[in-house]
Amino acid sequence: MTDCVLGVDLGTSSVKVTAVTKVGDIIAQEGMNFPLNQPKPGYAEQDPEDWVSATTVSIVRLILKDRIKPEDIKGISYSGQMHGLVLLDKNHKVLCPAMLWNDTRSTKQREEIMAKMGERFVEITHNKPLEGFTLPKLLWVKENQPEIFKRATTMLLPKDYLRFRMTGKLAIDYSDATGTVMLDVNQQQWSKEILDAFDIPESLCPPLVRSIDETGNVDEWYAEYSGLSTDTKTFGGGADNACGAVGAGIDGPTKVLSSIGTSGVILKYEPKKETNYGGVIQYEDHAIPDAYYSMGVTLAAGYSLSWFKKTFANSEGFTDVVESAGNSTVGANGLLFAPYIVGERAPYADADIRGSFIGIDGIHQRYDFVRAVLEGIIFSFRDILDLYEGKGSQFDTVISIGGGAKSPLWQQIQANIFNVKVISLQNEQGPGLGAAMLAAVGIGWYKDISECSKVFVQFKDVFLPEPESVKKYQKLHEIYRKIYPSTKEITHDLVDFRRENND
Repeated sequence: MTDCVLGVDLGTSSVKVTAVTKVGDIIAQEGMNFPLNQPKPGYAEQDPEDWVSATTVSIVRLILKDRIKPEDIKGISYSGQMHGLVLLDKNHKVLCPAMLWNDTRSTKQREEIMAKMGERFVEITHNKPLEGFTLPKLLWVKENQPEIFKRATTMLLPKDYLRFRMTGKLAIDYSDATGTVMLDVNQQQWSKEILDAFDIPESLCPPLVRSIDETGNVDEWYAEYSGLSTDTKTFGGGADNACGAVGAGIDGPTKVLSSIGTSGVILKYEPKKETNYGGVIQYEDHAIPDAYYSMGVTLAAGYSLSWFKKTFANSEGFTDVVESAGNSTVGANGLLFAPYIVGERAPYADADIRGSFIGIDGIHQRYDFVRAVLEGIIFSFRDILDLYEGKGSQFDTVISIGGGAKSPLWQQIQANIFNVKVISLQNEQGPGLGAAMLAAVGIGWYKDISECSKVFVQFKDVFLPEPESVKKYQKLHEIYRKIYPSTKEITHDLVDFRRENND
């Protein structure tokens, strides 16, 4: 067997551990699910030991089932679900269930942060303190579980707790630290001003490391537990979006990631920490040293399409429904769709806006509605790109992953609406591959992430803009941008009406 590194992708519902060789070949992959607990509305919790157990089972399978020799595993790095809060006592024991990124109980604390610090908070962190972030969660514990807060000596994020259990060493990388909204982005250190403002001891915050920095060898306890060798080194790793960007080859300022899952993400490499989008777009340290990334989210990207299919074409295959849009035209014969069916995040932070089909005509067929949904999702991404261009950003490549990369028709729509080339990946492993790349650079196989990307990240299809379609889409996007201001009051009234009449 050949030397390899492991990329551990710790998600919200499962862990995947991927073994990758020096030339970027994936030789084995194992994974395991773990439960998500929601004891009350708005709560989302997990037992951190479930992460350790699931990861260990996956590693044991790699060794026993896939015949990977422990001595061949040279390094391990991590991609982790962001923002989750793990609190440890003085003996490094977990004090309470981890509060996850999708836990929304901390609205009161979010409001307190903005009331106390306002725009100064955004200046320091480059972000607004959304409920999903770590600081509002920490303040919730401080206010609602003061005995637990008093006993807490260390705060970790999910993948950092997992690494601690493997090595016995405490650390957090910069990309996950930014997502706590306790890091001063310009100074690249924990913000004393924020910690003092909310009476949080700085000793709670673990040491900061780069994503490619060595964070200790596997210790004897974990080697015995898992079968790994104590010669195996671990590395800082990164937040899942940062690692996903590394695994997709987003390693320079001219590249943008277009990711369509349930939600949609436009993620852009940022070379400078001075850039600040005022919290409209999330801004984070990259897993690439001395670089950053920003991210705009469309809440109902793939969800808009799956909702449409389930509601109007439930018995048909997904591919057939999407490809039927080819029977329509650019602009869906004069039909537009705004994908705000669960509210919106960027560029409109509006939980009560709702979606619309605009321009319905008696001539329209179902395939026109499908086309309008596909185009509407990409128009919402175009809104985010407009924010970037307004700040002087220029880009020439969009790397498409997720649902948007599975359909050539949809990729061509992206190329025409974005007016740049759109590329899909040969092997879409995302965060797990990105984590493996961090380990590959960390142990010295490559001098930096860019050199590693040339070997590990393989591109597949390329779609170029079609000039005539580009012109049409530019006109249509101008019309699309009128939908939000024109429908905001109406849809807010409808949401209020439904709430009043469903009570």
